[in-house]
Amino acid sequence: MNSGLPGGPGHPRQVLITGGTGYIGTRLAACLLARGHRVRLLTRSTSLARVAQGALAVPANALDAEALATALQPGDTFVHLIGTRHPNPAKAAEFESVDLASIRAAVCAAQRVPIAHLVYLSVAQPAPVMRAYVAARAAGERLIAQARLPASIFRPWYVLGPGHRWPLVLLPLYALARLVPAWRAAASRLGLVTLEQMVQALVCSIEAPPPNGTLIFEVPHIRACRSG
Repeated sequence: MNSGLPGGPGHPRQVLITGGTGYIGTRLAACLLARGHRVRLLTRSTSLARVAQGALAVPANALDAEALATALQPGDTFVHLIGTRHPNPAKAAEFESVDLASIRAAVCAAQRVPIAHLVYLSVAQPAPVMRAYVAARAAGERLIAQARLPASIFRPWYVLGPGHRWPLVLLPLYALARLVPAWRAAASRLGLVTLEQMVQALVCSIEAPPPNGTLIFEVPHIRACRSG
Protein backbone atom coordinates (compact mmCIF):
# COMPACT_ATOMS: atom_id res chain seq x y z
CA MET A 1 0.00 0.00 0.00
CA ASN A 2 1.79 3.13 -1.20
CA SER A 3 0.38 6.27 0.36
CA GLY A 4 0.47 8.26 -2.87
CA LEU A 5 -0.56 11.32 -0.83
CA PRO A 6 1.22 14.46 0.35
CA GLY A 7 3.11 14.28 3.60
CA GLY A 8 6.32 12.52 2.56
CA PRO A 9 9.80 14.05 2.67
CA GLY A 10 8.59 17.19 0.89
CA HIS A 11 5.79 17.70 3.43
CA PRO A 12 7.40 17.34 6.87
CA ARG A 13 5.17 16.57 9.82
CA GLN A 14 5.76 17.32 13.47
CA VAL A 15 5.69 14.03 15.34
CA LEU A 16 5.68 13.29 19.08
CA ILE A 17 6.47 9.66 19.93
CA THR A 18 6.00 7.93 23.26
CA GLY A 19 8.09 4.77 23.50
CA GLY A 20 10.47 6.27 20.97
CA THR A 21 13.58 4.74 22.56
CA GLY A 22 12.22 1.18 22.45
CA TYR A 23 12.39 -1.72 20.02
CA ILE A 24 10.12 -0.21 17.36
CA GLY A 25 10.40 3.44 18.37
CA THR A 26 14.15 3.78 17.78
CA ARG A 27 13.82 2.51 14.20
CA LEU A 28 10.72 4.60 13.54
CA ALA A 29 12.33 7.81 14.84
CA ALA A 30 15.43 7.28 12.71
CA CYS A 31 13.32 6.59 9.61
CA LEU A 32 11.14 9.66 10.12
CA LEU A 33 14.17 11.89 10.65
CA ALA A 34 15.77 10.56 7.47
CA ARG A 35 12.58 11.48 5.59
CA GLY A 36 12.69 15.06 6.85
CA HIS A 37 10.07 14.98 9.59
CA ARG A 38 10.43 16.88 12.85
CA VAL A 39 10.55 14.33 15.65
CA ARG A 40 10.22 14.75 19.42
CA LEU A 41 10.54 11.82 21.80
CA LEU A 42 8.81 11.77 25.15
CA THR A 43 11.27 9.89 27.31
CA ARG A 44 12.40 9.18 30.84
CA SER A 45 15.65 10.80 31.95
CA THR A 46 17.23 7.32 32.15
CA SER A 47 16.63 6.78 28.40
CA LEU A 48 18.07 10.03 27.06
CA ALA A 49 21.16 8.24 25.72
CA ARG A 50 18.94 6.22 23.35
CA VAL A 51 17.27 9.24 21.73
CA ALA A 52 17.87 9.21 17.96
CA GLN A 53 20.34 11.81 16.70
CA GLY A 54 18.36 14.73 15.34
CA ALA A 55 15.30 14.12 17.52
CA LEU A 56 14.35 16.42 20.37
CA ALA A 57 14.11 14.71 23.76
CA VAL A 58 11.16 15.72 25.94
CA PRO A 59 11.69 14.30 29.46
CA ALA A 60 8.28 13.49 30.91
CA ASN A 61 6.12 10.74 32.40
CA ALA A 62 4.00 9.02 29.74
CA LEU A 63 1.45 8.04 32.39
CA ASP A 64 0.80 11.68 33.31
CA ALA A 65 -1.90 13.29 31.14
CA GLU A 66 -0.85 16.77 32.25
CA ALA A 67 2.76 16.16 31.21
CA LEU A 68 1.62 14.74 27.88
CA ALA A 69 -0.62 17.72 27.19
CA THR A 70 2.30 20.04 27.91
CA ALA A 71 4.53 18.08 25.53
CA LEU A 72 1.98 18.06 22.70
CA GLN A 73 1.75 20.87 20.16
CA PRO A 74 -1.25 21.75 17.97
CA GLY A 75 -1.08 19.86 14.70
CA ASP A 76 1.12 17.06 16.05
CA THR A 77 1.03 13.51 14.83
CA PHE A 78 1.02 11.69 18.17
CA VAL A 79 2.51 8.17 17.97
CA HIS A 80 1.83 6.03 21.04
CA LEU A 81 4.15 3.02 21.33
CA ILE A 82 4.26 2.61 25.13
CA GLY A 83 3.83 -0.93 26.36
CA THR A 84 5.04 -3.60 28.74
CA ARG A 85 8.38 -5.07 27.67
CA HIS A 86 8.28 -8.74 26.64
CA PRO A 87 4.59 -9.22 27.48
CA ASN A 88 3.51 -12.58 28.88
CA PRO A 89 0.48 -13.79 30.88
CA ALA A 90 2.26 -13.22 34.20
CA LYS A 91 2.33 -9.46 33.56
CA ALA A 92 -1.43 -8.87 33.61
CA ALA A 93 -1.11 -6.17 36.28
CA GLU A 94 1.38 -4.25 34.13
CA PHE A 95 -0.99 -4.33 31.17
CA GLU A 96 -3.41 -2.35 33.32
CA SER A 97 -0.89 -0.06 35.02
CA VAL A 98 1.29 0.67 31.98
CA ASP A 99 -0.36 -0.23 28.66
CA LEU A 100 -3.91 0.87 29.48
CA ALA A 101 -2.92 3.70 31.82
CA SER A 102 -0.61 5.22 29.23
CA ILE A 103 -3.14 5.25 26.38
CA ARG A 104 -5.73 6.65 28.80
CA ALA A 105 -3.34 9.53 29.57
CA ALA A 106 -2.56 9.94 25.87
CA VAL A 107 -6.22 10.21 24.90
CA CYS A 108 -6.89 12.66 27.71
CA ALA A 109 -3.99 14.85 26.55
CA ALA A 110 -5.05 14.62 22.90
CA GLN A 111 -8.52 15.85 23.82
CA ARG A 112 -6.96 19.00 25.29
CA VAL A 113 -4.53 19.77 22.45
CA PRO A 114 -5.79 19.82 18.83
CA ILE A 115 -3.56 17.14 17.35
CA ALA A 116 -3.72 16.17 13.68
CA HIS A 117 -3.59 12.40 14.13
CA LEU A 118 -3.12 9.71 16.79
CA VAL A 119 -1.22 6.54 15.86
CA TYR A 120 -1.76 3.71 18.35
CA LEU A 121 0.09 0.40 18.48
CA SER A 122 -2.52 -2.12 19.59
CA VAL A 123 -2.53 -5.91 19.07
CA ALA A 124 -4.29 -8.47 16.88
CA GLN A 125 -7.71 -9.42 18.19
CA PRO A 126 -9.53 -11.56 19.02
CA ALA A 127 -6.86 -14.02 20.10
CA PRO A 128 -6.96 -17.32 22.00
CA VAL A 129 -3.97 -16.44 24.23
CA MET A 130 -2.60 -13.37 26.08
CA ARG A 131 -6.16 -12.40 26.94
CA ALA A 132 -5.27 -9.77 29.56
CA TYR A 133 -2.89 -8.11 27.11
CA VAL A 134 -5.46 -8.12 24.32
CA ALA A 135 -8.13 -6.81 26.72
CA ALA A 136 -5.95 -3.85 27.74
CA ARG A 137 -5.21 -2.93 24.13
CA ALA A 138 -8.85 -3.32 23.11
CA ALA A 139 -9.83 -1.02 25.97
CA GLY A 140 -7.33 1.51 24.63
CA GLU A 141 -8.99 1.32 21.23
CA ARG A 142 -12.37 1.99 22.84
CA LEU A 143 -11.00 5.08 24.58
CA ILE A 144 -9.84 6.44 21.22
CA ALA A 145 -13.22 5.73 19.65
CA GLN A 146 -15.10 7.37 22.51
CA ALA A 147 -12.92 10.48 22.21
CA ARG A 148 -13.57 10.58 18.44
CA LEU A 149 -9.94 11.29 17.70
CA PRO A 150 -8.57 10.98 14.14
CA ALA A 151 -6.56 7.81 14.48
CA SER A 152 -4.68 4.96 12.89
CA ILE A 153 -4.70 1.76 14.95
CA PHE A 154 -2.21 -1.02 14.27
CA ARG A 155 -2.90 -4.63 15.22
CA PRO A 156 0.24 -6.75 14.82
CA TRP A 157 0.50 -10.02 16.72
CA TYR A 158 4.29 -10.38 16.86
CA VAL A 159 6.99 -8.19 15.30
CA LEU A 160 10.04 -10.17 14.22
CA GLY A 161 13.43 -8.51 14.55
CA PRO A 162 16.76 -8.62 16.39
CA GLY A 163 16.25 -10.53 19.63
CA HIS A 164 12.63 -11.22 18.69
CA ARG A 165 12.76 -14.24 16.37
CA TRP A 166 11.55 -17.22 18.42
CA PRO A 167 8.13 -17.38 16.63
CA LEU A 168 9.94 -18.46 13.44
CA VAL A 169 9.74 -22.01 14.81
CA LEU A 170 5.94 -21.72 14.42
CA LEU A 171 6.05 -21.15 10.66
CA PRO A 172 5.14 -24.78 9.83
CA LEU A 173 2.04 -24.43 12.04
CA TYR A 174 1.07 -21.23 10.22
CA ALA A 175 1.45 -23.03 6.88
CA LEU A 176 -0.78 -25.85 8.11
CA ALA A 177 -3.40 -23.43 9.46
CA ARG A 178 -3.64 -21.67 6.10
CA LEU A 179 -4.63 -24.99 4.53
CA VAL A 180 -7.58 -25.49 6.91
CA PRO A 181 -10.52 -23.24 5.98
CA ALA A 182 -11.74 -22.91 9.58
CA TRP A 183 -8.30 -21.71 10.72
CA ARG A 184 -7.35 -19.54 7.76
CA ALA A 185 -8.74 -16.23 9.04
CA ALA A 186 -7.08 -16.62 12.44
CA ALA A 187 -3.75 -17.54 10.82
CA SER A 188 -3.93 -14.34 8.79
CA ARG A 189 -5.02 -12.13 11.72
CA LEU A 190 -2.37 -13.60 14.05
CA GLY A 191 0.40 -13.71 11.45
CA LEU A 192 3.93 -12.45 11.94
CA VAL A 193 5.28 -9.15 10.61
CA THR A 194 8.88 -8.01 10.40
CA LEU A 195 10.28 -4.96 12.13
CA GLU A 196 10.88 -3.36 8.73
CA GLN A 197 7.25 -3.96 7.71
CA MET A 198 6.02 -2.49 10.98
CA VAL A 199 8.12 0.66 10.65
CA GLN A 200 7.15 1.10 6.99
CA ALA A 201 3.47 0.82 7.87
CA LEU A 202 3.78 3.36 10.67
CA VAL A 203 5.57 5.79 8.35
CA CYS A 204 2.85 5.25 5.74
CA SER A 205 0.13 6.15 8.24
CA ILE A 206 2.02 9.20 9.52
CA GLU A 207 2.55 10.56 6.03
CA ALA A 208 -0.96 9.71 4.81
CA PRO A 209 -3.36 9.90 7.76
CA PRO A 210 -7.02 8.97 7.34
CA PRO A 211 -9.09 11.98 6.18
CA ASN A 212 -11.46 11.42 9.10
CA GLY A 213 -12.39 8.79 11.64
CA THR A 214 -10.24 5.74 12.42
CA LEU A 215 -8.26 3.47 10.12
CA ILE A 216 -7.36 0.01 11.42
CA PHE A 217 -4.30 -1.83 10.09
CA GLU A 218 -4.56 -5.60 10.51
CA VAL A 219 -1.58 -7.88 9.78
CA PRO A 220 -2.20 -8.15 6.00
CA HIS A 221 -2.42 -4.35 5.72
CA ILE A 222 0.77 -3.89 7.74
CA ARG A 223 2.61 -6.23 5.39
CA ALA A 224 1.31 -4.40 2.33
CA CYS A 225 2.19 -0.83 3.35
CA ARG A 226 5.05 0.87 1.55
CA SER A 227 6.02 4.47 2.24
CA GLY A 228 6.56 6.56 -0.89
